[in-house]
Amino acid sequence: MREFVRGAPWWTEDGRVVRADPADRDRLPADTWERAGVPAGVRLEFTARGVSAVEVEYTASEPSQTDSYRDVPAVFTLLAGEDCVDTPAAPGGHRALIHLPCPDGEFTLHLPEALRPVLHGVRPVDGTLRPADRRPRWLVYGDSIAEGWSASRPHLAWPALAGRALGVETVNLGYAGAARGEVASAEQLASLDADLITVAFGTNCWSRTPHSAGLLHETVRAFLGLVRRGHPDVPLLVVSPVVRPDAERTPNALGATLRDLRTAVERAALDAGTDLLPGGELLDAGHLVDGVHPGDEGHALLAKAVAATNAP
Repeated sequence: MREFVRGAPWWTEDGRVVRADPADRDRLPADTWERAGVPAGVRLEFTARGVSAVEVEYTASEPSQTDSYRDVPAVFTLLAGEDCVDTPAAPGGHRALIHLPCPDGEFTLHLPEALRPVLHGVRPVDGTLRPADRRPRWLVYGDSIAEGWSASRPHLAWPALAGRALGVETVNLGYAGAARGEVASAEQLASLDADLITVAFGTNCWSRTPHSAGLLHETVRAFLGLVRRGHPDVPLLVVSPVVRPDAERTPNALGATLRDLRTAVERAALDAGTDLLPGGELLDAGHLVDGVHPGDEGHALLAKAVAATNAP
């Protein structure tokens, strides 16, 4: 079954995909590890020949209190070219029957992420399935926006959209409410195979864990330096925080506005010699569904900008 799974950086001994290294759990903040249990961006990719449907055996959990706030349906989402088919999912042990819109072709199946499903088997109804060919690997580190918050489906989060545009295997290392440039996370990125890396964090350094501009500048420099130790020649892009109207001119507990923090991230990227995509002008307030997170249109705009910047 694992040969079909894409976007899975680590597995636990009991067969769960996790988005942080279980062997390094004691060095991670609790909020990062909690979000690492959500299989954001994890999907099945396969080529079908003469297949009418795919049966997926899984066990799922009730959404966490955090995920219960997200307005995302619990479904498996099948992508087949321009076609998109949803199949309901539910907590407990089940066998989902995913009907294919055509018997032959290449397909991607996104998971009901909030249910944190454990996959036990994937079988074709008629015909044969073959795992999709491996593609270059793109690591995306960031916060809730990178994780995909407020996109209506996982495949509409900006890392998923940009990954399809670039023709790469996206590994989503976005952690909602977290991603503050921790050393442990940088070293984990450095340990993974990668052909492309994008780092997009800083918003949670305004309020949840307040940083001064100086502290964030040094944090980003250190984070990028550690990633570079593992990937000295891999293209590395930094995306600074997108607009957040309530924070742009409001000082946090350490006196920094989000504008100050955005500037600190951008200076650190330039100091480190990485590519930089300034985030402040990519979206406007109308693209945010809650004043913080973009909806589908905002994610599409971010994806377009990131893909264009990362394109060879």
